[in-house]
Amino acid sequence: MSLEGKIALITGAGSGFGEGIAKRFIDGGAKVVVVDRDAAGAERVAKQLGSNAFAVVCDISKSSDVDAAVAASLEKFGRVDILINNAGIGHKPQNAELVEPDEFDRILGVNVRGVYLMTRALLPHMKQNKTGVIVNIASTGANRPRPNLAWYNATKGWVVSATKALAIELAPFNIRVVALNPVAGETPLLTTFMGEDTEEIRQKFRDSIPLGRLLKPEDLAEAAAFVASPQASMITGVALDVDGGRSI
Repeated sequence: MSLEGKIALITGAGSGFGEGIAKRFIDGGAKVVVVDRDAAGAERVAKQLGSNAFAVVCDISKSSDVDAAVAASLEKFGRVDILINNAGIGHKPQNAELVEPDEFDRILGVNVRGVYLMTRALLPHMKQNKTGVIVNIASTGANRPRPNLAWYNATKGWVVSATKALAIELAPFNIRVVALNPVAGETPLLTTFMGEDTEEIRQKFRDSIPLGRLLKPEDLAEAAAFVASPQASMITGVALDVDGGRSI
């Protein structure tokens, strides 16, 4: 899947899935804006990726940060062809009523508001260019939720619904919108979902996946590279499970 000459803005690219996607896009010939609220992480990844990567520190739940990040990206590279809404957070496994309002607001701020703000900021640019791809990283929690992660799962269901709604609205502008549903993966967020990191709990997660292993960042990166590439030009409005069979 060639991404030669494409410009991609990737949120949450300072670690985990986002870092893996950024590396794959660079390998495919793209230039990448590494967006993360963790300045050290963003700078580390951008430095590793070389001159075709550019780090931007941004809290995607804040409209002023998002506007500044988009402006910096356009100033640096002149355009953005691909938006990867990857940044996301979760909460530790617990009964739905035990999640405090402040934590609920924090999760919605990143998983829902962040996707809204970043998409909103880039849409005028993509519409003007009459082309673009938006890839939203959702979760298998959207269609096969695990217990005690109710509010996280709900935000990912919103991402899938927003993907479908945007796809039909933006098709006349030649803008494709696709969601990816990763299963539990080898990322910093895994510990949050497990509650505590033990080999026993990891094995329970692995046992729930028919292919018998956790998702690796490069697994999701390959899927993202495909759906963002010209080879996927007739794919829009879908939520692709990247889950080793978990959602069967």
